[in-house]
Amino acid sequence: MPSFRQVGEKQLPHEIIFMSWSPKRDLIALVNKVGEVLLHRLANIQRVWILPPNENTGKEVTCLAWRPDGKILAFGLADTKKVVLCDVEKPESLHSFSVERPVSCMQWMEVTEENSVLKSFYNAEDESSILLPRLPALPKNYNATAKIFSEEKSDEIKLLGDVRLNALVLGGVSGEIEIYAYGMYKIATIVEVFGSCLGLCLSSDLKSLSVITELKTSTTPVVTYFQLDTSLLSEYLPEVTRMARKFTHISTLLQYIKLSLTCMCEAWEEILMQMDSQLTKFVQEKNTTTSVQDEFMDLLLWGKASPELQELLMNQLTVKGLKKLGQAVESSYSTIQKLVISHLQSGSEALLYHLSELKGMALWKQKYEPLGLDAKAIEDAIMSVGSFSLKANELLQVIDSGMKNFKAFFRWLYVAMLRMSEDHVPPELNKMTQNEITFVADFITAHFNEAPELYNQKGKYFNVELVGQYLKDEDDILMSPPRTEGNQWFNFLQNSAPLKESPLLFPYYAEKSLHFVKRQMEAVIDQCLAKPADIIGKSVRQKLCIPLYYASESEEPCPRLISLPSLWNDKSQNLHYVLFRMMESSVTKLFIFRQPTDVSRTVNEAFVAVEFRGSLNSSTCENPEPA
Repeated sequence: MPSFRQVGEKQLPHEIIFMSWSPKRDLIALVNKVGEVLLHRLANIQRVWILPPNENTGKEVTCLAWRPDGKILAFGLADTKKVVLCDVEKPESLHSFSVERPVSCMQWMEVTEENSVLKSFYNAEDESSILLPRLPALPKNYNATAKIFSEEKSDEIKLLGDVRLNALVLGGVSGEIEIYAYGMYKIATIVEVFGSCLGLCLSSDLKSLSVITELKTSTTPVVTYFQLDTSLLSEYLPEVTRMARKFTHISTLLQYIKLSLTCMCEAWEEILMQMDSQLTKFVQEKNTTTSVQDEFMDLLLWGKASPELQELLMNQLTVKGLKKLGQAVESSYSTIQKLVISHLQSGSEALLYHLSELKGMALWKQKYEPLGLDAKAIEDAIMSVGSFSLKANELLQVIDSGMKNFKAFFRWLYVAMLRMSEDHVPPELNKMTQNEITFVADFITAHFNEAPELYNQKGKYFNVELVGQYLKDEDDILMSPPRTEGNQWFNFLQNSAPLKESPLLFPYYAEKSLHFVKRQMEAVIDQCLAKPADIIGKSVRQKLCIPLYYASESEEPCPRLISLPSLWNDKSQNLHYVLFRMMESSVTKLFIFRQPTDVSRTVNEAFVAVEFRGSLNSSTCENPEPA
């Protein structure tokens, strides 16, 4: 048989520990010892991009795998116990999730099994795209960008890809195995094997899962083969596919809402902390015994300010600074208001839609009860989303009221500071009606009342700005909850016990912040969607357990050729390529070999896993030993 011949070579600065070919493109993904993930083209081994190690994701890459369509690359990290999915087009993370233990191996497979039910599902149009409004794209001028979504269309989820089910299978260092539908949401947790997973393969029809593990005993490690029966996934394949897509939509919408809240916090940017801090400094340094509220009321009613208040307004705040602060507050409030209306409310409506459809699926017990869907748990999730929507509407009312209050307050204070500096006051600003004076007096009374307990909690005496308490993640309880006195609907609910406990009304948490309600919603939804993974995992049974051989305990590291799962056949050229690394004088090299054409006609797939032991020279390797 003719031998392979080398057609390419590339010297790299760091040792390569993992590599994997793209199943669809002329690309190869590499991982080196310093934690960099690289993408190269096979034709000339030209680098496409490099993803450096990151403190947020991790540095110790343990495995990698391609999505079957070649558009997404997944890799596991040991130091942070995370799995990261990155886009093949750009060196950026699209999505990441945490695992309990480091991942030692992974496989990303696509289901090829088809039947009439699946074909009709594949061909059917997604009703949610017709019934639901398109999710607005998140602002690009903020740090929190939704990489998981398409840049053009927020409702197009990059990770979903084709309608056909694909699954990312993860094997851990302690034998735990997890299956993630579309690489995003966990649909099975399997604990039927022992030892550290070295390799695994889920069959394309979902009927069986093969696993190779290394179990460390008191003497020498034993490499063992396990075959697991996953027939429940195969038997309920149409139902699993529908459920997995719903799960992925729901988990993605949760991330969309989280990113929207982050954008709102960045829009807020602690704007009015300037006034809070200046008022706190003022109350600490002033010599008068009168309160800040009284001093502002005297300025409003009599037009006179104490020397301390005049110093605060004229030298620290200044007329120009007040004008700039007023513009910043109005711009910030307007941006947050738009985000609440277009993002939080749209995301909540989409969540309610998908959860309601999931509840309908759960009520079809013959189909979905064996998979663990619980209608009662989904109903609780729907109620939690409703509570979040109510809190978002409450924030809208606070923003609307706050904008009116601050406009009136800044207008009055601007005129007062112009008079202090003896500047000309425009005629349109010089007149204030009795209603406007009463309005400003109520604002000062409500917001400038000193609260020492607030200083103990937040390091300030005042809570001038009420929107921030909804957005700050560390605040669970609102320092200034909305007033319910005089609200006829609220009083009617409080006095009607049957209506108050009605399952048709969403629970309302008057004293809780938006972030608290959001975290509660996430916890309820996660608990609702976690049950199927547990039920499906428990249905998996061990069919075979065969010890293969005793592993070597040699502590001396030896250079290895990378194990390639298959040699792909390029039909246009009818060639096979093999790419691997060799260690020579502490320099890592990549080699490309081409298999002769007459051989490639008879060989469609092969498995190459060769381990070199011994010395290497420029062209040959002495004493090669097949692994």
